[in-house]
Amino acid sequence: MGKCLSSKNIYTIHNTRLPGCKEIICNGFYDNRGISIKYFHKSTFHLLDIKEEFFEDLMVTSKKGVIRGMHFQNPPFGQAKLVYCIKGRIKDVILDIREGSPTYGRYDTIELTEEKRNMLYIPEGFAHGYMALEEDSIIFYKMSNEYNKDYEGGIRWDSFGMNWGNEKFILSERDQSFKKLCQFNSPFVYK
Repeated sequence: MGKCLSSKNIYTIHNTRLPGCKEIICNGFYDNRGISIKYFHKSTFHLLDIKEEFFEDLMVTSKKGVIRGMHFQNPPFGQAKLVYCIKGRIKDVILDIREGSPTYGRYDTIELTEEKRNMLYIPEGFAHGYMALEEDSIIFYKMSNEYNKDYEGGIRWDSFGMNWGNEKFILSERDQSFKKLCQFNSPFVYK
């Protein structure tokens, strides 16, 4: 017989080293058929102080060694994100770019995996990126604002002290062309 989940035990929450960002572990419902996982439950997320409306979903497949990041969208089209890995494994990286924040310029990493069923909540004011640790990793995003090319932004992936390892990396030209953190003037203000 399976275990029934109430809205109170759908998720296990861990704060990251960057205030406002949260690791969320999705507790599944198991029975003789398999597992059912609820990745999003609006009323429970509101209780967890995740109150954004999410307007766009995106699924990305990445080869092992791919680095995507560090991305954000400028105001007034800034985005909060929910990021999870539905297949494979990624090293997810968040960077605080909120001017005046006590953790400005600091980063944190969380390994997201299909086995752990964890996701990362990233509020507006953080740059986000990841490296695929397994071949054909599939990453799913929920975003609180629709993509707007005119407001996209980024920080160069190797400019803020993050050790990405010794892999042979695969990056887009766009991601390699972003400004370094030390050259960046943030439009985000810590509140």
